[in-house]
Amino acid sequence: MTRQEKKEFIAKRVAREFTDGDVVNLGIGLPTLVANYIPEDITIYLQSENGLIGLGPKPDETTLDKDITNAGGQPVTLKTGGMYFDSATSFAIIRGGHVDKTVLGSLQVDETGSLANWIIPGKLVPGMGGAMDLVMGAKEVIIAMTHMNRGKTKILKRCTLPLTAKNQVNKIITEMGVFEIKDQKLYLLEYNKDFTIEEIKAATEADLIIHNPKEMVVY
Repeated sequence: MTRQEKKEFIAKRVAREFTDGDVVNLGIGLPTLVANYIPEDITIYLQSENGLIGLGPKPDETTLDKDITNAGGQPVTLKTGGMYFDSATSFAIIRGGHVDKTVLGSLQVDETGSLANWIIPGKLVPGMGGAMDLVMGAKEVIIAMTHMNRGKTKILKRCTLPLTAKNQVNKIITEMGVFEIKDQKLYLLEYNKDFTIEEIKAATEADLIIHNPKEMVVY
């Protein structure tokens, strides 16, 4: 798969994690693609920390409105019934525990459920944004990311970059599989049949617990 094909594959699988009525926050980057693959038989409410709820799919030329953007400044659409509100209200939703699931990209995740996704030392970044609030406030934290970066694994025994949060990740979804973190241990729940179990283990620094994983399926 190309890098873009990997991202689309991951986004399609993440979209199957939601249940009817969920309030969901999608982080910038890869997670924004998930909005394009929400199953038609469920209704979820996509929230953005800059003060939006009811986001729709990524806009095309006919639906683009440059005045409607997500927290990353990317143009978005708003479904009928969607609304705007101030940042204080938005973060009250997040910090109050009203977000059912948040989907974030990450630079690193480790087997204890800690993640590092906001800075690489020495590189200029605008700031952490809402990531720290989201991972602490959401009921479930899902990391959507490619498994490797320039030949190096992103799923480690311990993160080496500055942490965004400690012991907060519930699931990791990559092009290789679906992983669950429970009691600070990493379990392989599903595997992509394009990779062998040995290839997945070799691409993962963290200790991986494997008990009859299912085949990973996307639509």
